[in-house]
Amino acid sequence: MKKNSAYEDLVALFARTTDQQQMLKLFEEIFTPAERKDLALRWNLMQELYKGTAQRTIAKEFHISLCKITRGSKILKEKDSFCRKVLAERFDDDLHL
Repeated sequence: MKKNSAYEDLVALFARTTDQQQMLKLFEEIFTPAERKDLALRWNLMQELYKGTAQRTIAKEFHISLCKITRGSKILKEKDSFCRKVLAERFDDDLHL
């Protein structure tokens, strides 16, 4: 049996953690406050891109570079993007009201 890498092990741990309070505790124990802030920022910019907010508006609002935003934009353009799928499930009904 092949031993998983630390990254794969961490992904498996996240996948089995289904309780939101346990996941919050796990994030607080594993990630620094700055790392958690960066994760939330990345997710916010992905949501804003999905909703159609202009890249320059996002850069100004969140004080981030266009390079970070462009990376998120490219991810959302990928045909098999998991992020795009999740965001579609979350926002498409709200966007078409």
